[in-house]
Amino acid sequence: MSLLPSATETVCAVGAEGLLVGRSHQCDFSESVRALPSVTVSSATGALTIDLDLLSSLQPDLILAPDPCDVRLGSSRILRLNPVSIWEVFDDMLRVGEAIGRSREAECAMVALRERWWSAVDFVNPYTTGEELVVLEGLEPPIVAGNWVPALVTAAGARHSLNAAGVPSRRVRPEEIIEAAPTRVVMAPCGLGLCESRQRLDELTRQSWWPLVPAVLDGPGRVALVDGRRSFNRPGPRLVDSFEWLVGWLNDRRELAPPGFAVEIY
Repeated sequence: MSLLPSATETVCAVGAEGLLVGRSHQCDFSESVRALPSVTVSSATGALTIDLDLLSSLQPDLILAPDPCDVRLGSSRILRLNPVSIWEVFDDMLRVGEAIGRSREAECAMVALRERWWSAVDFVNPYTTGEELVVLEGLEPPIVAGNWVPALVTAAGARHSLNAAGVPSRRVRPEEIIEAAPTRVVMAPCGLGLCESRQRLDELTRQSWWPLVPAVLDGPGRVALVDGRRSFNRPGPRLVDSFEWLVGWLNDRRELAPPGFAVEIY
């Protein structure tokens, strides 16, 4: 049982999707997991509510859960995951693999992801300070991404001054964004696909401060809208997809973008 979208993606990445008996309502990748029973709903406050009767009826041996998460179920083992860096994402892949009896497959999958990471790093110029970039996971009001995202930006060859690696995402004032003077902006609205994100973008671009951002003044081509469900926001295997695309966009190596990476450039 997976109560965490990134953990579900990890299980699928190590070839163990067939072991899943249920999921959270947010778990939507791979596409086929949507056919599994969903044992959670989101409350008005965003808290996770678990249908314990349904969970119990599915009789999972192992529950992959966010940390913190106060779920307990008889003799079921609980593996709590809370990665805040790409390296912890790689480590968690090994932890999940060991917990589900797929250690060898997990190691192979992790090594492949790590090789893609370092291959992308080879295209980053280490001798420049890089552009100022901000990743927004909320558009109105603006929320600057934290946790693993700032480190991804730095590794891709840019600066992310409005938030540091390993700390939570935070709401900022428009004045802070203008003062930071980002020459690139990535908008990855948390939990939203491209269509929904495009509507939020329309709201943002109507704000009086938005045309004052250097990335907008220096455009076109310096503002990117990505699928917030697939990119940047989940600490799972697809973070490497986001990193490859980001390196390609910042370093004019568009061929690095994974096939089908959902992005619109403005």
